Amino acid sequence: MEQLEIEKKEIFFELDGSNFRQEVENLEAQLINSGGDNVFVGNSEHIPLTHSFAEGIYIREIFIPKGTFVIGKIHKLHHSFFLIQGKLRMFSENGVKDLEAPIYGVAESGTKRVAYAFEDCKFINVFPNPNNIKEIDVLEDIYVSSSYIDYENFKLLNK
Repeated sequence: MEQLEIEKKEIFFELDGSNFRQEVENLEAQLINSGGDNVFVGNSEHIPLTHSFAEGIYIREIFIPKGTFVIGKIHKLHHSFFLIQGKLRMFSENGVKDLEAPIYGVAESGTKRVAYAFEDCKFINVFPNPNNIKEIDVLEDIYVSSSYIDYENFKLLNK
């Protein structure tokens, strides 16, 4: 298990961003196909996801344990994010940034992020939810795409 984590860190730090979409898709496939016992696809008890709601707002919190490598989904809409605990390295089409809590920002539409947690982290995304939908599958369909092809189709349909 430790060896795979070291390999993942090395791969992550070698990403150069020249063709982010292709690089991240290749990395994701490599990790999934590795068969490693510390590679998780989708929601997992090892990387807990908590959903909360307020009037007109959907809050999605993820706990990322120290030493964990995470590849997120593609966000269809811009929204706010908060790192409320920990320190991580975030890689996106906009480059590499080290983030240390507490910090917040805006994730632009079309964003897919890759992160490595240097410490245990709590990361929160906040989405508008004007219809107060509480079905997680429906919300995921509204806010995330599983592939860049799906995202590009979403953009074409919502011009």
